[in-house]
Amino acid sequence: MRFNEIGQQLRAYRMESGLKAEEISARLGVSRAALYRYEKGEVIKLDTVNRLAELLKISPLTLLGIGVEYYSKPVGYAERLRQIEESSDQILQVFGPVCYLITSEHFDVILAQMLEEHAESLGADKHAARVAAEQLVGVMISRKQMYQTRKPSIIGILTIPAIQKFLADGIASAANVSEPLRLAAREAALREVELIANLMESEPIGLQLGLMAQGEPNGPFTLLRSRERATLAINPFPADSPPNIQSGVAMITGAEDAVAAHQRVAELAWREATKGATAAQQVRALIAAARG
Repeated sequence: MRFNEIGQQLRAYRMESGLKAEEISARLGVSRAALYRYEKGEVIKLDTVNRLAELLKISPLTLLGIGVEYYSKPVGYAERLRQIEESSDQILQVFGPVCYLITSEHFDVILAQMLEEHAESLGADKHAARVAAEQLVGVMISRKQMYQTRKPSIIGILTIPAIQKFLADGIASAANVSEPLRLAAREAALREVELIANLMESEPIGLQLGLMAQGEPNGPFTLLRSRERATLAINPFPADSPPNIQSGVAMITGAEDAVAAHQRVAELAWREATKGATAAQQVRALIAAARG
């Protein structure tokens, strides 16, 4: 068994559950230090795996990395994606208005403000929502810092409808916030899309961005490749979703047939995508239309 991977998934599912480490360790009858050691890859008994899986309401096989991983909350999915990105050499994203890893620091500043104000609007649930928001933003920023350190290659295939919606609604469109903050979120979206246009035009080494030629895929997905493996991540949550939003179920798998099928779709979409200066011109036209 790959105990390091079991530990990584344990951490992701612990964050997904919303349970604190001390709550899980108390129910298991182990110390919090022991739980953290499991998360860091220490040998774990099968009996403990079974009890953990029952507590976290997942299959023991899933915790062992056999089969498909499912996440119903953005934070659990984001943490698992962070772990996989840590060893990925290539990231291929299909669908979306932006690639989160290459967004600016200002994106994270606005996102944190949006999620904090959204949490405050939830009344009795605001404390839990605020904690979840801080946790999610922390994971997202860790992903970006890791990208900036490792610089895996990125191929991003974006879609015009997704960019138009992003420009119209701004960052964190599902968040319940004041009109001044919503305006700031729209301005921030304009800046991010302008950054995308600049990157399309300059075509830096290790980063390729294109516009999907027509239509949109049935759902967004990401393929992550390292020397050892390829992983498919299918995600219904936008990168800027409030952590309490449960709009679907994210899925992560290394199954060869699933990876191969999505790879074929991605390769076709990339071949047909508009790239370079032509794509940048189209994106700038969307910005101009959004500004009126």
